Amino acid sequence: MRWEDRRRSENVEDRRGMGPAGMAVGGGAGLLIILLIATLFGADPGQMLDQMQRTQVEEGAGTGPGTGQPVDPAQDELGQFVSVILADTEDVWGQIFQRMGNTYTEPHLVLFSGRVESACGLASAAVGPFYCPLDQKVYIDLSFYDTLRQRFGAPGDFAQAYVIAHEVGHHVQNLLGISERVQRLQSQVSRGEANDLSVRLELQADFLAGVWAHHGQQMRQFLEAGDIEEGLRAASAIGDDRMQQQSQGYIVPDSFTHGSSEQRVRWFRRGLETGDMALGDTFQAESL
Repeated sequence: MRWEDRRRSENVEDRRGMGPAGMAVGGGAGLLIILLIATLFGADPGQMLDQMQRTQVEEGAGTGPGTGQPVDPAQDELGQFVSVILADTEDVWGQIFQRMGNTYTEPHLVLFSGRVESACGLASAAVGPFYCPLDQKVYIDLSFYDTLRQRFGAPGDFAQAYVIAHEVGHHVQNLLGISERVQRLQSQVSRGEANDLSVRLELQADFLAGVWAHHGQQMRQFLEAGDIEEGLRAASAIGDDRMQQQSQGYIVPDSFTHGSSEQRVRWFRRGLETGDMALGDTFQAESL
């Protein structure tokens, strides 16, 4: 996938090497000085730390690479790659929304390591990449790509791009009001029906990732031989059936929340091949 010479997004927040609330991990001497000052002046150390955390977040601490923590060169290159892919999604969805008569609000993407605090709560890297509609941000620990490659057998830069495009797809759903409607419906139905709605939401995000790739290719001609196969392999690798088989040795279709490997591949491919938003209504589809 050709990406090195393209625009980087300005909407990336680099919190790698930071704690969940935005303070540098392993503050060392600085933390000791804070505690000493609190003791000398009779202040509550916890309150001082909390205030500093809030100030750092408000002032944008950790939004760049200068966090005082070394970043692995391979991850630094991945961070640049993710920034390019995010920029591509901004360009594609900006044009699509304009054609629909709407304005596209660009999401922010947060790079983190280990754990992160979002408006949707505290999350660990174990949950994988996610989108939080409350702050309109995509969160990713780049070590997920190691898992995608090593555990799920889905290497490649287009596989990595698909992951970002899928989460941005959830942002598109949020802007269009789809996510809110689904959440409201889920609170009114049985668990099985709520799971079905979740699957349809996720498959639509896969479709939207394909739509991005379709139009991005028309704009940039970034795909190389084997890229499409990489993306389809990634979609297949994180299907509920494959993940359940790996983790527990058996499959429970009624508990699916993201869709089977075959379903994820099919909807991603539909978006990729057509680029037509009108063909992505998974909620009206009789068969997924």
